[in-house]
Amino acid sequence: MSKKKTDPAMTFDDVEKKTEQFGEMLASIEALEDKKKFLWREIYENAIVDRMNAYMLFTDVYGSMSGDKADHVTLGPMMAKYIERMNKANDQLLKLADLIAREEEKAAQIDPDNLFAQISG
Repeated sequence: MSKKKTDPAMTFDDVEKKTEQFGEMLASIEALEDKKKFLWREIYENAIVDRMNAYMLFTDVYGSMSGDKADHVTLGPMMAKYIERMNKANDQLLKLADLIAREEEKAAQIDPDNLFAQISG
């Protein structure tokens, strides 16, 4: 059984582009502190890189498997760890998305006192 090696889904240039786009999205949330924007951008980039690296390692190991039981016994636990790392990176991204959604909701809420102050001039 032959397996084709596949190229990684993303390159480091792709990570840089996605991180930049994520930073632009964060910049659109005006009420968000710069400190949070910086930290959330770092978390995003780290999760994307972790996922990409785990994927590359997984596909490398997968490509070297011949399909016999010895390979599964030897390489299976390693592959499971790579899948687990990709899952943890996905979980980090989901938690980050939840934090951002909550921050956007908070920014969208209208403060009646602030609205009155703006109208009064």
